[in-house]
Amino acid sequence: MDAGLVRSWVEGWVVSRGAAPPVAEPWGFTVDVGLSGHVTRHVLADADEALVRKLTETATAPGTWLKVFLPPQTVAPWVAPGWGFDDDGFLMSAPLRPTAATAPEGYRVRTWTRGGVTRVLVATRDGALAARGQVAVPGPGGTAVFDQVETSAAHRRKGLGRLVMRTLGNAAATTGSPAAVLAATTEGRALYESLGWRTHGPLTSLSREDPARPPGT
Repeated sequence: MDAGLVRSWVEGWVVSRGAAPPVAEPWGFTVDVGLSGHVTRHVLADADEALVRKLTETATAPGTWLKVFLPPQTVAPWVAPGWGFDDDGFLMSAPLRPTAATAPEGYRVRTWTRGGVTRVLVATRDGALAARGQVAVPGPGGTAVFDQVETSAAHRRKGLGRLVMRTLGNAAATTGSPAAVLAATTEGRALYESLGWRTHGPLTSLSREDPARPPGT
């Protein structure tokens, strides 16, 4: 995976989530997140079997996450016991250009910016959440990172995902950001590709399980 693209994603993600500044490692980055189920994450920009085996054997604290830019079927045989896989993901990018973004009838859009993060809320007339998302720009002219884009199940297939993406893109473009990057789910990837985003490769996520936590909790 392109090291510059990975760095841009990490630097924007920590702004979006309010995490600690990333610490550079020989193989990528370590980020302290500080949540009970997501304490620390290691982003492996250049992973191989030896590195994955070493980290999954030595990083034993529950709430530790690994992000690996390889397919899950490649990574799985290298992983030590005690780790679980999250849903498949992909790293994607796109240039930013101003685009018309109009809410469908029956919906309203609100945006606000704080601490380098712009949030978009699409709600129904009575205030129910329909769709949302956020974008972080780590500095003037930096690469924007789209994050936590979602549409409520009852409001899908109404163009709200496109509305959120275009509104976020317009907000980032006004800061001088020329391009954006995001981590997509399998479901989200189809939407983003239809909007001109490029898939650079797989993004496998795995986390250290908590042996004290009962299954399913």
